[in-house]
Amino acid sequence: MIIVSTDGSCLRNPGGAIGWAWVNHAGGAASGGAPSGTNQIAELRALLEAVRAHPDAEPLLIESDSLYAIKCASEWIHGWRTNGWKTSTGGAVKNLELIQQIDRAIATRPGPVRFRWVRGHVGNYFNEQADALAGQAARKVAATGVATDPDGDEPVPFDPPTAPIPIVEPKTEPLPVTAPSGLERGETESAEKVGATMHSAHSAAATPRRRATAAKPAAAEALTLF
Repeated sequence: MIIVSTDGSCLRNPGGAIGWAWVNHAGGAASGGAPSGTNQIAELRALLEAVRAHPDAEPLLIESDSLYAIKCASEWIHGWRTNGWKTSTGGAVKNLELIQQIDRAIATRPGPVRFRWVRGHVGNYFNEQADALAGQAARKVAATGVATDPDGDEPVPFDPPTAPIPIVEPKTEPLPVTAPSGLERGETESAEKVGATMHSAHSAAATPRRRATAAKPAAAEALTLF
């Protein structure tokens, strides 16, 4: 199984420069950015690029600290597709183009794709590396005003740690979370608000990223979504 951590960064949400990154736990990473976007767009783009960069038949597990991105790609997407890419109330799906690209990337990949939520900014080595690369990409774009994209480029070198990093397995009992109707309708809740609503601790900290101070799951908890 290929395990990849993803993360996104927005220097000023919404509308500031964004960066995204993925880090393969066995080695290899890539990042890029755009002059303007949102936290949600950055997280979705990171997930999309991770799937695109690993197109083979091996099972792919993507770890992300964004419940919004994971649920878009693995849960809400099925209803939106069935409903003609509309929300349950007939409204427009937010970030639709990116979500459709993720849908196609997963559908055309020979191997299965799974997702696992991890808590951000708690010392998870690969999550921290993805966060650092995404932040660097966002700052580079902000300084130059030029978007960066990995298409046609080789992934940047990345050496995994010499000591194995323990993978926290999900608890046998699923977390009792229910998506708020406003989020499913594609309204403009921020990724941080989504994390707090879901009893997650999606990233944050004051500028450029706010660290969430809302109630957080225990450090050993993780959520696997199919």
